[in-house]
Amino acid sequence: MTESVSIKVNGMKCNGCENKVHTGLGGLDGVISVKASHQGKQVDVEYDPAKIDIEEIEDAIVDAGFTLG
Repeated sequence: MTESVSIKVNGMKCNGCENKVHTGLGGLDGVISVKASHQGKQVDVEYDPAKIDIEEIEDAIVDAGFTLG
């Protein structure tokens, strides 16, 4: 069973930023899909909670150089 979460992200200003978040999250075990929007200032993530939790997803966003809103 999968879950979805929308996370507010500060600092994404362009498509390159979206790609950086997508790459950072897409490589995590348990992340199924990522949709980042610099215009909407958020990232929508579908994930398997048996493999990864929201805190790990948020940490990956911060590690990519962005802050959580």
